[in-house]
Amino acid sequence: MAVQISPSILAADFARLADEAAAVPNADWLHVDVMDYHFVPNLTLGLPVVEALRKATATPLDCHLMIADPDRWAPQYAEAGAGSVTIHAEAAKAPVRTLREIRAQGARAGLALNPATAVEPYEDLLPELDMLLLMTVEPGFGGQKFLDMVLPKVRRTRELVRRHGGRIWVQVDGGVDAETIGRCAEAGADVFVAGSAVYGASDPGAAIDELRAAATRAQA
Repeated sequence: MAVQISPSILAADFARLADEAAAVPNADWLHVDVMDYHFVPNLTLGLPVVEALRKATATPLDCHLMIADPDRWAPQYAEAGAGSVTIHAEAAKAPVRTLREIRAQGARAGLALNPATAVEPYEDLLPELDMLLLMTVEPGFGGQKFLDMVLPKVRRTRELVRRHGGRIWVQVDGGVDAETIGRCAEAGADVFVAGSAVYGASDPGAAIDELRAAATRAQA
């Protein structure tokens, strides 16, 4: 699968989101972390900001809902114009219905798993998914250290996807930088969320090019 880089605006300047989106024209997606202070101990942004950002950039939005009631809210993010909406397995009470509603609104449907959550119990949900997001840190805050313990799960996930036809993207999120992205790509990830590694760089666009090259080398 082709490498895709999704810079996380969690590491951007929230007062200049339109400018920060424009600083990464070579990004495949803009990763939008939605946190509600219930599912995770942090509060970020919600639907009004997503709607405004959608108008400010042509880059598709990759909305990651770290919220306590994704079944209620996820379809609204798809309706607001997100190109991809990901819900957490640990929070969803009706994942099949919610994933189908996301797709019905025209967005890609993703399922996220925390580091300690096994992927195998969700194998039967694969036909409902366009992407599996494997957290490589505990969700809630940017700038955390990458958890190598997740790499075997990335490999198992890629194998599950291969067995089911290989259509589903495997995304990793947390501590992804020039040093760790190669290990993730070698393990089978193809979509990479990077926050500080992009927006903490002097040239965010060049940082994306470097990350993409490192992941492509590892895949080869």
